[in-house]
Amino acid sequence: MPEQSNDYRVVVFGAGGVGKSSLVLRFVRGTFREAYVPTIEDTYRQVISCDKSVCTLQITDTTGSHQFPAMQRLAISRGHAFLLVYSVTSRQSLEELRPIYDVIVQIKGDISAVPMMLVANKCDETAREVAAGEGEAQAKAWRCAFTETSAKMDYNVTEAFQELLNLEKRRHMSLQVDGKKGGKQSSRKHFKGKCVVM
Repeated sequence: MPEQSNDYRVVVFGAGGVGKSSLVLRFVRGTFREAYVPTIEDTYRQVISCDKSVCTLQITDTTGSHQFPAMQRLAISRGHAFLLVYSVTSRQSLEELRPIYDVIVQIKGDISAVPMMLVANKCDETAREVAAGEGEAQAKAWRCAFTETSAKMDYNVTEAFQELLNLEKRRHMSLQVDGKKGGKQSSRKHFKGKCVVM
């Protein structure tokens, strides 16, 4: 079956409680939920600009557990781009991304053309276990982009999604649709990699 060219699928992976759903909801709806509600799998859609026309950005928010390996493999095989999310307050959450990264490599093969970003969420928290430099080093080892975000403070969230789209070399994509924002807000700020706690 031929792939639908008007869909661009981004898959969000990470351990439970790192804020995957919070990042996606902040980006898509501009909201933040304090309570942690475990996700099995949710999909969100948003219209974006794609090669001077429009297409659908489809964001799959995956489960934080490893109970559903078949769902995980299907999401990877269908995905065009990947956000690998960990919490700066949990070194374990960064470690849990390693097997997911390995499966992406196994399924996708040459990942040099696969847009991928390592996202350090909760950078507004002071109880940090993972320094920004460690995240950057891991991203370099995995040959992917890196940024720090805070879904709670709405820091770098839209920028992270736009940067992920910028990594796509086969098509030109933007959150801007005909000069209007495709997401909650238009992003004209310079993309920053590190979070500064005020």
